[in-house]
Amino acid sequence: MGSRKKIIPANQVPYQIVTTSHAMQAAVKALASAPKVGVDLEADSMYHYQEKVCLLQLATADRCYVIDPLAFDNLDLLRPLFARPDVQKIFHGADYDVRSLYRDFKIVVNNLFDTQMASRFLGIRATSLEAVLHARFDVTLDKRFQRKDWSKRPLPSKMIEYGARDSLYLIALAEQLEAELQDHARLTWVQEECRALSQVRPSSSDGLPLFLNFKGAGRLGPQSLAVLEALLHYRNKIARQKDRPLFKIISNQALLKLATGKPSNLKQMEKIEALSRKQIQWYGPDLITVIRNAVQTPQADLPVYPRNKAPRLPPMIPERIRALRTWRDKKAAELKIDPTLLLTKAMLAAVAIAKPLSSTKLNKIEELNEWRRQVLGQDIIHILKHTH
Repeated sequence: MGSRKKIIPANQVPYQIVTTSHAMQAAVKALASAPKVGVDLEADSMYHYQEKVCLLQLATADRCYVIDPLAFDNLDLLRPLFARPDVQKIFHGADYDVRSLYRDFKIVVNNLFDTQMASRFLGIRATSLEAVLHARFDVTLDKRFQRKDWSKRPLPSKMIEYGARDSLYLIALAEQLEAELQDHARLTWVQEECRALSQVRPSSSDGLPLFLNFKGAGRLGPQSLAVLEALLHYRNKIARQKDRPLFKIISNQALLKLATGKPSNLKQMEKIEALSRKQIQWYGPDLITVIRNAVQTPQADLPVYPRNKAPRLPPMIPERIRALRTWRDKKAAELKIDPTLLLTKAMLAAVAIAKPLSSTKLNKIEELNEWRRQVLGQDIIHILKHTH
């Protein structure tokens, strides 16, 4: 990676708080003239039922604009900037940010570059922004405000300065990573991965059972599953009423204990030791009612956890997967990167099942994008030609 490079300390770079339409228009004009913009955001998921973006930091090489979304009805003025293909938007760990920007403001990001993904493709193991900046620029980030409530107003100046700081390093970091990726002939790989990343969207569970997104639900029988679903709806209702995150009402672990234990009175609930005394005092009687009603669900109406049975595969498929995995792991070791960056488990299976023996057939496998076909395609075909 070379010696550490010194950059201008973030506290010496000016930042501007944007809370009016006039200031927003000026900020957008300045940002649109920059070739690269560092992007970071702060949300309030630790404090409210419906999380939202509470601060948006956009930095050029010499200035940062700290935008307060809570001061605006919408952020429509920012949409063209994020959509512009000629302005690179630099994130670190973009998945959550891209989903949040679309969820709250219908902002679509074009020309995205993710410095965390870039770091992974360079074989860097510690890829948090804090670790990467310390290793490359000898910068130590102050994380004391990371878990604060960013929805409170007015925000203390120290929190605003903290929010601005991370984004101010992203351009210098991206430029260094891009140069190294180019040297390793991997820049196009990351660019293609970033294009896919820019298209992620918030998941929607409209009309689907809540237990489908609950870890451990698949181990429950139908009656316990019915109880869990009822408990999840109850927790949602209380969290919405109190405007608190779900985990601050009742933890997932506690709900699982209640769903399997099915206490029919408060004494039984205390013995399960799922809830604190205060939680039993606040929610106990209602929870008992919820559990009793769910237990009485008719047999025919009890939910069943959906299980997609994997199709029975011919014995040669696992053999192909093993051959491909062995080759992949060796290739990854040579490149000094995580093997799953080359081919995931799902990709290995898709290739093994299709068994493409030509580039034309390889190109038809949807799970493989362009860089993988070009870089790995001939090796894949060669391996499959020598397996059953």
